[in-house]
Amino acid sequence: MCLAEALLRIPDKETIDRLIAEKVRSGDWETHLGQSASMFVNASVWGLMLTGRMLGPDSETLANQTAFFHRLTARLGEPVVRNAILQAMRILGQQYVFGRTIGEAMRRAKRAKQSHQRYSFDLLGEGARTYEDAERYFAAYSSAINELGDANRGNSIDDANGISVKLSALHPRFEHAQRHRLDVELMPKLKALAMQAKRHGLGFSIDAEEAARLEPTLDLFECLARDPDLQGWNGLGFVLQAYQKRASVVAQWLIALARATEQRLMVRLVKGAYWDTEIKHAQERGFLDYPVFTRKANTDLSYEVCAARLLAAPDAVFPQFASHNAYTMCLVEELSEFAREGCVAPDQPGFKNSGARISDKRMFEYQRLHGMGELLHSQFDRVAQLRVYAPVGSHRDLLPYLVRRLLENGANSSFVNRFLNKDVEVDELVQDPLAAVRSHRNVRHPAIPKPRELYCQEEDVGNRLNATGIDLDDPHSVAVLTDAAANVGKQPHQAAPIVNGELLGTGGASICCPADRELAVGQVVEAVPANADSALEGALMAQPGWNALGGEQRAAILDEAARLLESRYADMIGLIAFEAGRTLADGLAEVREAVDFCRYYAMLARRQFSRPLSLPGPTGERNELRLDGRGVFACISPWNFPLAIFVGQVTAALAAGNAVVAKPAEQTPLIAAKAVRLLHEAGVPPDALHLLPGDGETVGGRLVRDVRSAGVAFTGSIETARWINRQLGQRDGAIAPIIAETGGQNAMLVDSTALPEQVVDDVVASAFKSAGQRCSALRVLYLQNEIADDVLQMLSGAMRTLKIGCPWDPATDIGPVIDEGAVEMLHCHREVMLQTARRIAECELPSQCGRGSFFPPCAFEIESMRQLDREVFGPMLHVVRFSAQGLAAVLDEINGSGYALTLGIHSRREGFAEEVSRKTTAGNVYINRNVIGAVVGVNPFGGRGLSGTGPKAGGPRYLLRFASERTLTENVVAKGGNAELFHLGN
Repeated sequence: MCLAEALLRIPDKETIDRLIAEKVRSGDWETHLGQSASMFVNASVWGLMLTGRMLGPDSETLANQTAFFHRLTARLGEPVVRNAILQAMRILGQQYVFGRTIGEAMRRAKRAKQSHQRYSFDLLGEGARTYEDAERYFAAYSSAINELGDANRGNSIDDANGISVKLSALHPRFEHAQRHRLDVELMPKLKALAMQAKRHGLGFSIDAEEAARLEPTLDLFECLARDPDLQGWNGLGFVLQAYQKRASVVAQWLIALARATEQRLMVRLVKGAYWDTEIKHAQERGFLDYPVFTRKANTDLSYEVCAARLLAAPDAVFPQFASHNAYTMCLVEELSEFAREGCVAPDQPGFKNSGARISDKRMFEYQRLHGMGELLHSQFDRVAQLRVYAPVGSHRDLLPYLVRRLLENGANSSFVNRFLNKDVEVDELVQDPLAAVRSHRNVRHPAIPKPRELYCQEEDVGNRLNATGIDLDDPHSVAVLTDAAANVGKQPHQAAPIVNGELLGTGGASICCPADRELAVGQVVEAVPANADSALEGALMAQPGWNALGGEQRAAILDEAARLLESRYADMIGLIAFEAGRTLADGLAEVREAVDFCRYYAMLARRQFSRPLSLPGPTGERNELRLDGRGVFACISPWNFPLAIFVGQVTAALAAGNAVVAKPAEQTPLIAAKAVRLLHEAGVPPDALHLLPGDGETVGGRLVRDVRSAGVAFTGSIETARWINRQLGQRDGAIAPIIAETGGQNAMLVDSTALPEQVVDDVVASAFKSAGQRCSALRVLYLQNEIADDVLQMLSGAMRTLKIGCPWDPATDIGPVIDEGAVEMLHCHREVMLQTARRIAECELPSQCGRGSFFPPCAFEIESMRQLDREVFGPMLHVVRFSAQGLAAVLDEINGSGYALTLGIHSRREGFAEEVSRKTTAGNVYINRNVIGAVVGVNPFGGRGLSGTGPKAGGPRYLLRFASERTLTENVVAKGGNAELFHLGN
């Protein structure tokens, strides 16, 4: 599939040939192909690809399959293999894609042997990333409906061919957060297509997508169902995924909607197509549970329950059962018999008698995918009419669809896979899903823990809870969050020095909201030198007692802090939005990161600080190594992560046994004050943690120069880090460490094998999320020449879909930058770029942004990273084109900047990714994903060179830099001899 993708997507033959050489010559064919019988099949396929005739492998080939493929490629050369793959894709295209155009597909349908079959056509393609993409898809759907309608010849909807529409193709931002835009921009187009289908008497189904898009899909579908202009038409259809836990409830909702609107809806029941994606998404977001079932048997049972409910309401829905599972189809046949007789089906949950009596084949229909299940479905044409789900599109659009189909049917639990396995008995193949569910001790799959328990399974990654997430695609959760955020904005907030637990002052200077400078969020009283002196003295006195508590007791306090943070998500997220200008999604991610820091460092405290480490030595001697806190740590944090980095620094120092004096950024003292009070509430002694808000020189400088500070943890600019390092070096007394993270000139390299849609998604997130104010944010994008124009066109369109506005609005993608100084810096850089670079795209600021510190996301094409003399901290992306032959020069350019924080790589060539990673110095390398959002304990974060001193925050060695080591050696023999040695026995 990777080779096929190369052929279909990569514009330059040289890169295709390199990928072919890499994949074919390095493949583990023995593992991939399996036993000799499988080898015969696969070798025959190769023969078909290469020569058009079947070739059986000889005994030598069967004995050494890897050598066979290596010799094959070496003998024929990559260009021949390239053409062979093209031929293979033609074969696959005929097998799985019904036609390249709707006209070709209709002509093929007329020639089909089963002339009684109906078709539901699906236009293949990725979801829209731009409004231009959406317009092209709309035009394609409209044209297809007209062609199907012209050929309908007055057939009823049940007898006519139909079309399936994917809503993500009709709008580039089809998501719950953009619900208001969907009403204005998507709904008119959707209605126009539905009206076309109604005029032509066609079926028109809304296709299923990811679980996160279910809510807006239901909303839009209901609007269509209730539209007076569409009344009297029974062609509106909905695709229901049985693997979603909400499936049976949605089935009931559809039935109720149909009866309320006095129409009969079509409902296509499928198992589901994004299962692995749903599992990963829920784990990343820390949801309480998965939106899908974790066992296939549960999905099969859900399918049966939904089938029973749909069949029990023939007045309201026309069920369309899409399945390649013989047991499922037989069960549907049995359920339909109960419905025809007007009986209540025994032992079928949710089955209700509608009173309808239907005796013909129009009660429901079976559906299958084109290219699959033909023999099976031919056995059921006596029961119901048959319809084929027929993909239409070019071979280029085939790959995502084909890979999904092969993953589903190649899974060990797939009926198709097991049916073709001669070792699987028939009784096992047709096992009742209810019996299968009851046979398991646990309903959920034991190898798939709940998202919250993701890190509780393996000792090497840490036995701790994953931070709880909030589903921002759930309308109820979002409503609760936005209401709480609004209340936070109405309340006065106070920051002042907190020394020995006492708040020293009230009132003070106003802290204004970056999104609206006329809105005061709270007030701050800045620390004076006497406050710093008292805090340092109190911390110095408290540190020995805090250290003596030991890792276990300190960990318990940090765990309690994590619990308190989780219980106050809404308040924290709201304050982050108003004081720091972060969107609700950014705020949620930041609070979760702070929770993870608390739990992760608690785990390390238990492991590394609870008991001494025994060391080897001669008999009669005891040797131990133990870790203690260094003393008092000064923690100096930035405004761009006012909670996560602040809490991360403080809890790391506390976990290691240090007392802490914390100085937050001048722009965000309110969040820091709230965090300190929470840590005190969790059990951190007031004299072990102090807060000193104020400016860098008055407060930070004093802490750094004072010998009572045993170390400094700092995140900020390289210039400030250098100044701190010089100050520490000039002090008398013990040598104090600095733990610094200082940003970077972060780059992403994209070669011509990369998938443009994925690249654009990751570039937009990496460069513009959080208004580009992340130390990990993408600053320079390198694009291989052959794909640069297409990617930049898509990037420009994707940027036009971004919504800039108030951070507490759930629909906002980009909020303000931190203050007017940041705006001025960005405007100055923009003016330079307008004179020296080519502008690719620039977002437009809405009028309501006039009172805040907003700057529009921009992208400029430059000749080289060397045009940038420093990091530009904001939503500003720079793009550089490169040739495949010039890769070495690009890597030298990146390394020559001196920064080494994050690096992104997009490529389907493992060799390319390995070479770039090996030859660059970045501390964090991300392949085929965005470069932001490092997860505590999973992606430990920190740079090298000008980007930081290490170790990595959220990593297993981070606490060690906050600690001092002591060894203990005891001569046990001195107490009267080595008793253990004498008692060894024979």
